[in-house]
Amino acid sequence: MNKQLLVQTKPLISFSAAIVCYNSPSHELTKLLISLLDSIEQLRKSFELPEIPVYLIDNSDEDPVEFNMLSVVDEERVGALGVGLRLVHGQGNIGYGSAHNLVISNLNSDFHLLLNPDVELQKSTLTIGINFLLENPEVIVASPHAVDDKGDKQYLCKRYPSVFTFLIRGVFPNWLKNIFQSRLASYEMHNLSESEPSADISIVSGCFMLLRSTSLKEIEGFDERYFLYFEDFDLSLRLGKKGKLAYLPAMHIQHSGGHAASKGLSHFKMFTRSGIRFFNTHGWHFIR
Repeated sequence: MNKQLLVQTKPLISFSAAIVCYNSPSHELTKLLISLLDSIEQLRKSFELPEIPVYLIDNSDEDPVEFNMLSVVDEERVGALGVGLRLVHGQGNIGYGSAHNLVISNLNSDFHLLLNPDVELQKSTLTIGINFLLENPEVIVASPHAVDDKGDKQYLCKRYPSVFTFLIRGVFPNWLKNIFQSRLASYEMHNLSESEPSADISIVSGCFMLLRSTSLKEIEGFDERYFLYFEDFDLSLRLGKKGKLAYLPAMHIQHSGGHAASKGLSHFKMFTRSGIRFFNTHGWHFIR
């Protein structure tokens, strides 16, 4: 009897990613794109993938960032990895969620990644995240362990907020804020396990959301009434009606973003307007 050799084939999946930027520093885009390519290269070692579309959605009114995108990456490497870099420009500053929606309705991938330009991935980030989603079909969103550029832990998962919590975070002086550290820790879910995944999360940050494309399309993407801030809170709650949101501590990123209150009065006003819209839609909690 002839022995037949068994050829082990890699699972076939499809993946896409979208980055929304607005006058983003070129060094941020450089770090992000290189780290994304590194993670895609690692992903291809475990899975067979068709071309991977990576959308760079530029909301700036100036010249597009195409020159940055093409100058910071190795075009031969991009081609070898089967990545299609696609610039979306000319829509103006339509807001974060509206910009993502430009590509969401046409997604054909199994998994889609929503990204901020101030994020860096590890080589294993995508492989760990997609394996987790494949092994847990009830989970539709995976949120990572994150640190800032100094290595300090960031808390991307949140409980449903109260008005008082936002006052503590954005208005109270540090000495008064320190009195309510336990309340803030509860809101930011500091008690989540760092050794095992945690499901049933209510809200995850939009700086990095790895999710099932079908679920994102079912809810028709972001609510475009949010120009900036709270669009990820709203998206999380609507996605939570379709499946589970999970914190995956083994999936790591670096995120350099900050809070709205530290970005000036105009950002604080936008934060306040979006917050009022969010509470009007999902319910007001003044003290929780």
